[in-house]
Amino acid sequence: MSDYNKKWLYLILLSLVWGSSFILIKKALVGLTPMQLGGLRIVFASLVLFLVGFKSVRSLNLKDWKWITWAGLLSSFFPPFLFALAQTQIDSGVTSIFNSVVPLLTTIVGVLLFGAIITKRQVLGVFIGLGGTIALIVAGMDFNPDQNYWYAIFILLSALGYALNINIVKKHLSHLSPLAVTTSSFAIAFLPALALVVYSGFFNEVQGNPSMQTSLWYLLALAIIGTSIANIFFNKLIYLSSPVFAASVTYTIPLVAISWAVLDGESLNAYQLIGGVIILLGVWMVNRRKK
Repeated sequence: MSDYNKKWLYLILLSLVWGSSFILIKKALVGLTPMQLGGLRIVFASLVLFLVGFKSVRSLNLKDWKWITWAGLLSSFFPPFLFALAQTQIDSGVTSIFNSVVPLLTTIVGVLLFGAIITKRQVLGVFIGLGGTIALIVAGMDFNPDQNYWYAIFILLSALGYALNINIVKKHLSHLSPLAVTTSSFAIAFLPALALVVYSGFFNEVQGNPSMQTSLWYLLALAIIGTSIANIFFNKLIYLSSPVFAASVTYTIPLVAISWAVLDGESLNAYQLIGGVIILLGVWMVNRRKK
């Protein structure tokens, strides 16, 4: 299969997997706290990656570990906790729309910190996308007054972490295999995540708590498929394409996530959908190439 076909295959697979992650987080939060969910997600994903990728880590040198530490914290450690915390207050479908700002932030970070060149059309696309984010927050506050849309800040912080990670991997770690980058990133996140799980009291509570035990099944699917395997695919996508193309997986993630959300009884108003469309319009303008 050509690299062109491979990158589209990875994009579709990631859209399906990550689009399903938001509903899995929602179901796992029924019996787990955000700290337990985030920590266990990292721990289980790390164990799977250690089994299949521990040999690949040997290829890293000291300079690589400096960038891996940043990548691991920004993309593997903080986002699982931040997304879980956000979804205690915001519906899963809306969360997925907020996550669509990743390509916009990837462009901004690339320009400000990594020397990327941006066109006037891309600048306009960034402002349109950010305007859509503001519209989505305002519409959500009006339509769902019982939800605390200030928690959207946690999603935007996660998106910023992903944007920084994408640029770091592309510029400083492209000589490493996707498996090595993914495994070593989770190696950085593993011990602090395990410490937080122990601190949360999970191991003392889980045996006598059926709700926690049920949530663990959703968490295992989220950790193994939606985190460890998906991150390997995502790093492969970064190598096969540009950072912004890799971030464009957020085009189709909301379609999958909203489908799950509607099936689960969530509702969106027209203004929220318009805000999501505006974000995606901005993302499209940032990504569109001149013929």
